[in-house]
Amino acid sequence: MTAREYNQCVDNFSDNIYRFVVKHLKNKDVAHDVVQDTFAKVWMKHEEISFEKAKSYLFTTAYHTLIDTVRKERYTDEVEKIDRQMSQSPIKDMDLQKILHDALDQLPEIQRSVILLRDYEGYAYDEIGEITGLKESQVKVYIFRARKKLKQILVSVEAVLE
Repeated sequence: MTAREYNQCVDNFSDNIYRFVVKHLKNKDVAHDVVQDTFAKVWMKHEEISFEKAKSYLFTTAYHTLIDTVRKERYTDEVEKIDRQMSQSPIKDMDLQKILHDALDQLPEIQRSVILLRDYEGYAYDEIGEITGLKESQVKVYIFRARKKLKQILVSVEAVLE
């Protein structure tokens, strides 16, 4: 990939990668750092990457950088605390988007990742498998389970709102 193609990738994909990362971390500053690290890692190997595969390579790198960040900073503990606080607070005043984000936060990390890649970013099952290192059948199972869990969560919220 040339420098011009790399810059085109930055223009085309940085917003999508940022959205994907910030939905996981819930911290804009850390998300910016992950995106910056992702593009730095890709730049280090830009000569080895073909331009046609750049999008997939970027999301794969972002995913792995995100996982490393979560492990380092132990965001999973903070997310669990937030989940407990949210389950104790009244839901009546929340808007629908916030309810959906809270429901996504209750999913296990891998399920949240595949749902975001599929439903928010529009990736195909095989592309998600490539990004996450899972088999296509595993991706389908995780998406099915995530949607089933989301349905349970949202139906219970719907009953409270009525």
